Amino acid sequence: MVRMRQEGREPVPEIPEVAFSAPAGRPTGVEVMTLAELRARADACQLSAPHRPGFHHLLMLDSGRLVHSVDFREHVLAPGDLLWSRPGQVQHFGDLTGAEGRLVLFEAGFLDPATAAAARIEDWYGPPVRRPEGAAARGMDEAMRQLHGEFGALGGLPLEIHLDVLRHLLAVLVLRAAYPGGEPDGDGACTASAAYLRFRDAVERGFTRSRRVADYARSLGYAPRTLSRATEASAGVGAKEFIDRRVALEAKRLLAHGDQSAARIADRLGFADATNFSKFFQRQTGTTPIAFRTAVRGGVG
Repeated sequence: MVRMRQEGREPVPEIPEVAFSAPAGRPTGVEVMTLAELRARADACQLSAPHRPGFHHLLMLDSGRLVHSVDFREHVLAPGDLLWSRPGQVQHFGDLTGAEGRLVLFEAGFLDPATAAAARIEDWYGPPVRRPEGAAARGMDEAMRQLHGEFGALGGLPLEIHLDVLRHLLAVLVLRAAYPGGEPDGDGACTASAAYLRFRDAVERGFTRSRRVADYARSLGYAPRTLSRATEASAGVGAKEFIDRRVALEAKRLLAHGDQSAARIADRLGFADATNFSKFFQRQTGTTPIAFRTAVRGGVG
């Protein structure tokens, strides 16, 4: 199962981070369970609270209805839907009562590098929900069932072989999830240029330190115009807007799921002061940081 941990003992609450923790006697790096098992083993209040897992979730709904929120967007899952949330995304479960399905938790390093690259597991901007149909849906369901069955078959194989089988079965599932209709998802990730992919990853690492396209262009060895064209082609926005959207997303996470002041968040995100941060946030979202926090918390009660 997993355990939640609150980093540090600061007087200001942070978004709770969830670290992967393998159950006793189980292989490390992956866990497979039913939603019924999740309900029995996890605290409902803890699951419904916003948290930031450090590992992947693959959730396939078999029956019922489930609302799951990922980064301020609610997704209503119906039977046959697959939800894929990535490490670092803020999420929380809705009411699990009456929903049945299977959940796979895995760390990125559990898969071999070739599979991880082919399935684009580091594409944090990929769509959270897949709705496969026909043969694709049957293939994904069978892959999930085989993985679930193998995970529960402890003692049938030597541990090293058991791990290899789990790794291969998980590879089948994530590859099918990455291509639910046999074609790219439509977000351009499969055909994205190397310049965009390098820029995307650099922004993820450095958006709290720099919001200047020129800084990323210099560190990556591209002209700023090259990055802008590549980002426009793959993400539909220019390089500067891409950076600003990532900063605004992190600001929303911190405002909605913590009690830090605007000045504290401004410093954390690399702004000179709270005034500059507030102007940036209002330009990006159309509202002030305080108004956003009030609206989000009022909306979720």
